[in-house]
Amino acid sequence: MNSTPTHRFVLAAVLCSALGALAHADEGMWPFNRAPKQQIQAKYGFDLTDTWLEHVQKSAVRISSGGSGSLVSPTGLVMTNHHVGSDMLEKLSTKEHDYIASGFHAATPAEEIQCPDIEMHVLWTIEDVTDKVLAGVKPGMSGAEANAAKRTARGQLEKDAKEKSGLHCETVELYQGGRYHLYSYKRYTDVRLVMAPEKGIAFFGGDPDNFEFPRFDLDMCFFRIYEGGKPLHPEHYLRWSKNGVRDNDLVFVAGHPGRTERLFTTEHLEYMRDFSYPLSMRTIWRREVQLATFMGRSEENRRIAEGDYFGIQNTRKARTGIFAGLMDPAIMDAKFAAEKKLRAAVDANPEWKKQWGDGWDMVSRARSTNREFAVRYAALGGGGMGLGGQLFGKAVTLARLAAEKEKPNGERLREFRDTNMEPLKLQLFSPAPIYTELEVENLTAGLQNMVELVGGNDATVKMVLSGKSPRARAEELVLGTKLLDVAERQRVFDGGLDAVKASKDPMIQLAAALDPEARALRKRFEDEVDAPEKLGYAKIAAASFAVNGENQYPDATFTLRLSYGTVKSYTENGKPVAPFTNFAGLYERADERGNKVPFELPSRWAKAKELVNLNTPFNFVSTCDIIGGNSGSPVVDKAGDVVGLIFDGNIQSLVLDIAYEEKEARAVSVDTRAIIESLRKVYGCNALADEIVGKNGG
Repeated sequence: MNSTPTHRFVLAAVLCSALGALAHADEGMWPFNRAPKQQIQAKYGFDLTDTWLEHVQKSAVRISSGGSGSLVSPTGLVMTNHHVGSDMLEKLSTKEHDYIASGFHAATPAEEIQCPDIEMHVLWTIEDVTDKVLAGVKPGMSGAEANAAKRTARGQLEKDAKEKSGLHCETVELYQGGRYHLYSYKRYTDVRLVMAPEKGIAFFGGDPDNFEFPRFDLDMCFFRIYEGGKPLHPEHYLRWSKNGVRDNDLVFVAGHPGRTERLFTTEHLEYMRDFSYPLSMRTIWRREVQLATFMGRSEENRRIAEGDYFGIQNTRKARTGIFAGLMDPAIMDAKFAAEKKLRAAVDANPEWKKQWGDGWDMVSRARSTNREFAVRYAALGGGGMGLGGQLFGKAVTLARLAAEKEKPNGERLREFRDTNMEPLKLQLFSPAPIYTELEVENLTAGLQNMVELVGGNDATVKMVLSGKSPRARAEELVLGTKLLDVAERQRVFDGGLDAVKASKDPMIQLAAALDPEARALRKRFEDEVDAPEKLGYAKIAAASFAVNGENQYPDATFTLRLSYGTVKSYTENGKPVAPFTNFAGLYERADERGNKVPFELPSRWAKAKELVNLNTPFNFVSTCDIIGGNSGSPVVDKAGDVVGLIFDGNIQSLVLDIAYEEKEARAVSVDTRAIIESLRKVYGCNALADEIVGKNGG
């Protein structure tokens, strides 16, 4: 990874971002109700109207598997990435039909395959509810008391809004607690698979090319939303660009970036660098090796674990890039300088200092407290007790849900509030296949990690292992549970607390036995770390607003954001990197790598070489500000027409979680012209191509 030179160019951008000042670069993941209209008008002369924003907002889709998408036809067609849809492709696959390896295309609507447990959300309204959330927070309250008051208020706001609108409602915490917005979504669960290419072309180049450029990936996948048993006819959808995009064109990305840490204090970033990242990276590296070993045992093991393996590889590479940024003195020094300047402005004003001056110290103390029990918290699987495997996760859900349902809605853990009950049940009762071999493997890894972190003589470890090795205990639990049966999950769910207490199921018994300590650790985290830290960050946000004004974007929260930039080349290791690749480059890349995995072309692509236009643009880069979660986001032009599909960033972009960089960091997209050319010339999907291009032709 050659990212050190890039970081030297990041200083000015870091200072700008950390101070919250008006950004001159194409920086920011902006909420749609805080879109940077003035900056875009000043730099590009483009009027970002409310009508344009509403249209793009209501065409964007959040996908429950952790990615983004967009409505691209009047009959509910959703475009996203192959790697966003791969989880569903895996669930729909069998030994006989591996849709990851061979792809899928529904030639008729009747052939579209129902997806078992996916949700798609379209953001419909945004309301600032900061005052309502904070109304119950009184002077003199402890952090835990303030958190409880906010939790109750947020639960009530979501419940009232859902009852009034019928929409799925979430209160979103922005600026680490400085603002709260109520997001109301149209929620769809009848989703069907329409088309996916083979993994060989969707992830051409594999891990070696991941987060690199030039790229040659057809990382696309199409689903369709149904409503009332019929294809959805959305009020808004994105039309296809007739001419595509050119070098230096202004483009926009509407997607759902997962999480950034750009507004974190320097001490919080140092905590990540010196403690939490080393802890997590060790587990990630180990897990990657374990999964590779499991996959090597048989072809069926490879098929059922490939998605997990890709996910851990992607996480390892992404977090390695972020970790490199945290270890770069240039970035950290710039963060410190920006923070020092803001604190000096606060200290110079007696009233500001009285109100907000201790915000940084509150964050510092919270991180120090977290060090005291973070390893044990991680060993028990964190707040979700995620020791490993779907079956244990479902046992935890059943055990905790039974207890939480006894409480008033506002006092429950967030995931068990009334407004989250339907999404929870969708996952809990999913009929998607669960593979016992992989469950044993995943739970074994979690139990091994527990022993490694806290030791084999620990009382909780001894209770969990019950006198057995991690693998033997995992086999006993997985082979002994009845939770593979959806009807059994339903029975325990319906029976509530009595059913959990009476259960002889070993998985449920273990979840119930671990729950008291896991809850205590979560409560300690929420009361002693999260609550005071949120109060501290709220003070820092207020100070930043006072010094720099309200025109600032918050850290990413897997909610809809708008980014903008231009299609633009860059220089790497002293050599220019062109902004576009084409089909000719794909065939050249396969040839130069001996046409061997992961550079082996699928057979239909090899046969189509004489049919496709080799000059067709394939992938392109832009300066748009994106991170993980933006995968599947549409790239649109000034007309609001689709010109690309985000699927990755280059290696230099990995630092974007903690700081923006424009000189070399780039977002990588599939060009829409490549999508249409491949649908028509390689896959023979002319009806699908016609549906997508509509009246614009193509």
